[in-house]
Amino acid sequence: MTEAVVTPDPRILPDVAKLRIGVLGGTGEQGRGLARRLAIAGHQVVIGSRDATRAQDLAAGLGHGVTGASNQDCAANSDVIIAAIPWDGHGELLTSLRAELAGKILIDCVNPLGFDKQGAFALTVAEGSAAQQAANLLPDSQVVGAFHHISAVLLLDENIDSVDTDVLVLGDDRAATDIVQALANRIPGMRGIFAGRLRNCHQVEAFTANLISMNRRYKAHTGVRITDV
Repeated sequence: MTEAVVTPDPRILPDVAKLRIGVLGGTGEQGRGLARRLAIAGHQVVIGSRDATRAQDLAAGLGHGVTGASNQDCAANSDVIIAAIPWDGHGELLTSLRAELAGKILIDCVNPLGFDKQGAFALTVAEGSAAQQAANLLPDSQVVGAFHHISAVLLLDENIDSVDTDVLVLGDDRAATDIVQALANRIPGMRGIFAGRLRNCHQVEAFTANLISMNRRYKAHTGVRITDV
């Protein structure tokens, strides 16, 4: 008798409540905002910086048990690490942390953008996208692209309890993308949606330029919602 093939239910995600989250670039607005929301959701969160003292000072201001450390300690002592760093220093910093990031999930939310008088525009990345660059530089890590389209203003606003948006999650390893989707789901209002393999991350990163244009036109903090899922 032929055995039936069981297809995994994409809505069933792992329990990630006990994961310790590190945020590289956690002293910037995006990094601090994600750190704050994940800490409120119950995670141990550490923000990293080249200057550990600065990271500790900003972490104290976030509250909710967030701590600060050097980038090296942040990466070494976290289960899952978010890269929320400026594009200009992206490759250099990740290369310097290759050993600390080995065997771990790196969530890359970096958007390679330029700005001129006409507004934001997507930059050309030799590897295809920031996430693909990260994957090339970190062969011993599982790189996942996510959290590209979340407004730092909303993340940091203490008067907003729910950040209502979908988080597009891209990667080549099913277990890793499931974990990142589950992490996104722990922030009230957010929903992690698998959006394809890492090779498709360029257009997701680039779409941030469109959202910035919408924000400027409508004086808003736009996000993304996927229908019929």
